[in-house]
Parts: sequence; C-alpha cells; structure tokens
Amino acid sequence: MAEARVKARSRRRESMFGERFAVFAECLLTGVWIAGACLGAVTYPAAFAAGARHLRRRTTHEGGGLREFVTDFRTAVRGGWVVGLAGWVAAGAVWVDVLAARAGIPGGPFVGAVGVFALIGVAVALLRAAAVWTPGAAWRALLADAGRRTVLDPAGTFLVVCGLAVVALSAWFVPPLAVPVLGAVAAAAVAVEERYRHR
Repeated sequence: MAEARVKARSRRRESMFGERFAVFAECLLTGVWIAGACLGAVTYPAAFAAGARHLRRRTTHEGGGLREFVTDFRTAVRGGWVVGLAGWVAAGAVWVDVLAARAGIPGGPFVGAVGVFALIGVAVALLRAAAVWTPGAAWRALLADAGRRTVLDPAGTFLVVCGLAVVALSAWFVPPLAVPVLGAVAAAAVAVEERYRHR
C-alpha cells in the first residue's frame, strides 16, 4: 500500500516536471515564431501579441499551433503596425537624446536618462498590452490600460524589465540565443498579467 502511494507520488512529480518542461520548450519555440514575425520591422507588437495568445492557449490546455499563431498575427498586425511605427519613432527620439547627452549639451545627461527610462516604460507597457491582446481588441485601449498597470504594479513591471534584460544580455553574449528567449519574455508578460488579474 505504502509502495503504491510512493509510486503514485513519483508519477505525479514526473508528470508535473514533464508539463513544466513542455511549457518551457513551447516558450522557446514561440520565441522563434515571434522573431520570424518581427522581420517586418513594425510588426513586433503583433508578433508578441500572437505569441502571448499562443502561450495562454498552451497553459490552459487549449489546442493551437503555428497555424493559429499566424492567424492571430495577421489579425493583430492590422492595427499593431501603427503601434510598431510609433515605437520606432520613440526609439529614434531617445537616440537623439542620448547623442545630445554625449555631445555635452547642458542638461543633456538628464534628458538622456529620462528618455531611456521613458523608453523602457513604453516597452514594458507594450509587452503588457500584447500579453492581454485578443482579436477585436483596440491597441489604443490596450496600451492605455497597460500603461496604468505598468505604473500601478511596479513588481510586475520589474519582472518584465528583467525579461528584457535577459534578452539584451543573451544578444550581447550569444546573439542566436536572443531569438528563442523572446518567447520567455512573452511568457513573463503573460505571467505578470495573470498575477495582476488574480490580485
């Protein structure tokens, strides 16, 4: 009897480990899909939205694969490309601030630091918006809500920033590793949003 209980517990542990490993592997695969979908330069919000939706389906044991990812991506890119373009404009403005700071313009370092922090905040809000995206959702409303959550949930914001730092460090040390890690960032944003929703 005791032996049967031990075996049952061991099977449950193995099953839990197998499921967690499968989710981790799915995150890495999703990162490859996201990277491929980001090749359109302004398509990165839609790519993360489709990736996050895929991971939400996977963690709730719903069906889904590459076909569903592509369908979600096509739907998200309709309004998401404008968000992607605005993100590049913001990044360009911050780059000008940083150049001004390096050129020694009075007040440049302060303006450059504010610009970098603002860009990080925008990136976090974008990831949080993508994590809750569903077909038919308006990007403007998603970003406004995500901006509020970014400010009101500093712990969640910090976790997403850490995910972005992992991608940056991966790209710095082993550039090809940054591709699958994109899925882990999408998963982190999904987890942060779930945590916030349950709070």
